[in-house]
Amino acid sequence: MTIDAHQHFWYYDSVNYAWIDDSMKAIQKDFLPADLEPILQKNGFDGCVLVQVNQTEHENDDFLKFAELYDFIKGVVGWVDLRADNLSERLVYYKPFDKLKGFRHIVQGEPVGFMQQESFIKGIKQLADFNYTYDILIYPKQLKDALHLVRQCPDNHFIIDHIAKPDIKYKDISKWSNYMRQIAQHENVFCKVSGMVTEANWQKWQKEDFYIYLDIVLEFFGVDRIVYGSDWPVCLVAGQYEEQLAIVQSYFEKLTSTEKNKIFGGNAVRFYKL
Repeated sequence: MTIDAHQHFWYYDSVNYAWIDDSMKAIQKDFLPADLEPILQKNGFDGCVLVQVNQTEHENDDFLKFAELYDFIKGVVGWVDLRADNLSERLVYYKPFDKLKGFRHIVQGEPVGFMQQESFIKGIKQLADFNYTYDILIYPKQLKDALHLVRQCPDNHFIIDHIAKPDIKYKDISKWSNYMRQIAQHENVFCKVSGMVTEANWQKWQKEDFYIYLDIVLEFFGVDRIVYGSDWPVCLVAGQYEEQLAIVQSYFEKLTSTEKNKIFGGNAVRFYKL
């Protein structure tokens, strides 16, 4: 099964999606399942993983309804307040929803040190009790915190979104690479090759700009812990679906068919239990 393991839907409005500023006019509109389904079919994907955008449980309700209506949505990564006193009750509530596979917090919007809070780590550990995954969404400046988190939570299943958003535009590598090496030593951590074009020069990137970062991810995580995701529709600010896909397809062309099948579906199925 081929899987795009990272995409989003939304009903656009300028208040709840204030982060979509005028430099991102291409995505200042609604993006819904009927928009994505033909794109996945055209590019040979059997399904996708729908990932949270807003930090509300109301969005979970919408996304789970989409997943019920559209079979190509194989899994949902939602949001829940991981520091809440009633977290366990909320996880019990969500357990009957088979397509809800895990949770994410917009940590990239939080201050450095957020993931080292005892209340946050306690919440993450509760996810493991319910067999939920956790998507790590951060900037490189938060990789030290991510390393602390994964060291504290050996029973959790983590996946790093967007290869932790290195500064591809300015070719910044060293500190990012150092922490990614340490994090990758933990076998319970996977990495998504997703969201890369938005960290490059939106107008002038070339496929080769990404290869050094993919070299590092492949070396550190190996073919068994790398997962492909498009980050559609956010990717559209820097390129069409087919353009971002061509980056990873061209880079991984050197691998065997078995290895490519893992990256473009098998690993996502295994990680999210699709």
